[in-house]
Amino acid sequence: MNLFGILEISGSAMQAQRQRAEVVTSNLANAETTSTPEGGPYRRQSVVFAARRVGSFAGMMASFGSRRVRGVSVERVVEDPTPPIQRFNPSHPDADEQGYVAYPAVNPIEEIVNLMGATRAYQLNASAVQATKAMIQESLKILG
Repeated sequence: MNLFGILEISGSAMQAQRQRAEVVTSNLANAETTSTPEGGPYRRQSVVFAARRVGSFAGMMASFGSRRVRGVSVERVVEDPTPPIQRFNPSHPDADEQGYVAYPAVNPIEEIVNLMGATRAYQLNASAVQATKAMIQESLKILG
C-alpha cells in the first residue's frame, strides 16, 4: 500500500468516527425526549460501518496488487429497536391514562463510552495521518 492509500483510509475513518460522535451526542441530547414529531419518545440511533470499496474498473486496476478496500464509511444510521422505558409520572404532560411516561431507551453511561471510543478512534487516525505526512516530507527531502 502506498502512503496516499494510508491517508485515504485514515481520512475515511476520521469522517466515519465524526459521524458516529454526532449520532452519540444526539442520543445524549435526547435522552429525556418523550415526544417527537413522529410520535412517541426519541429512539436511540447507532451507525453501521461498512468497508469502502474501489468503485471503478480503473480504480480496481490501479490497486490490482493490493486489497480492494479503500477505507470505511457509514453505511446507514439505524434506530435501536429496544422498547421505551416506562416511568411513573402522572403529572407529566406525556403521561398515559395509568400515569406512565415512555422515555427513550438511552443509557447515558453507554453513550459516553461510545463517544470516548469514537473520539479515541478519531485521534488514532489523526496520528496516522500526521505520521504519514512526516514520512512523505522525509521522502521528498531525500529525493531532492
